[in-house]
Amino acid sequence: MQNAIPKGFHKKILVWHNNMVGQIEYAPAEVSGLPIKGAGIFVMNCIWVLRKAKKHNFGRVLLEDVLQAIKKQNGKGLATIALENHLSPWLRKAQIEKLGFKAINSVGLEYKVKHTGHKFKVYLMWLPIKKKSPKPIWKPINLTEGVKFCLAHPLYHSENIKSKQIFLRL
Repeated sequence: MQNAIPKGFHKKILVWHNNMVGQIEYAPAEVSGLPIKGAGIFVMNCIWVLRKAKKHNFGRVLLEDVLQAIKKQNGKGLATIALENHLSPWLRKAQIEKLGFKAINSVGLEYKVKHTGHKFKVYLMWLPIKKKSPKPIWKPINLTEGVKFCLAHPLYHSENIKSKQIFLRL
């Protein structure tokens, strides 16, 4: 079991009125927990803001802070995933698009365990720093194994589930 934090991983916490109300996680593609790759590409693993802090554009504040940090490192842009018809309220496609990301690819998945048969779509989302920045690539087949870096992530694969693949690719 690997416990080390990957080099380049960043987590930014948003505190408002002495309460943690949001966060954003990102890393260079080569150490990201998502199957997204590309030279100079950074990957946003997650972003969230609690409901009690909505209507203050805090998601935009978190994202702008990350984009400034990526620019300082000569990053090409920020990639992430977005979900459609998923059971989780996090990483919804409409929310990610509202932040300025554009869908550049997608794959359909279906739960193999837990919520057996529920179908949803995962999108590769892209927000370039410059218009001509090369787009990221991904290996959507790796999404069938879920993610292990965050137990609250919508695609989390719990260690107590013995199956290697928790989703079927449609």
